[in-house]
Amino acid sequence: MILTTTATIAGYRLVETKGMVRGSTIRAKHIGKDIIAGLRTLVGGEIKEYTKMMAESREEATQRMVS
Repeated sequence: MILTTTATIAGYRLVETKGMVRGSTIRAKHIGKDIIAGLRTLVGGEIKEYTKMMAESREEATQRMVS
């Protein structure tokens, strides 16, 4: 299966489009890491642990949709 965010794929004829498709997974960090992340929000900036976890969750949701 080919996934794309464009209306065309060079060298292919599209047979069907699904429109916007989304999936979600829910994850939790270790409670100690959650507390540390909460403290980081007080000073602002990116919480890298959550950014990484969100990217992993997004990838897992995509894999579940195509399998």
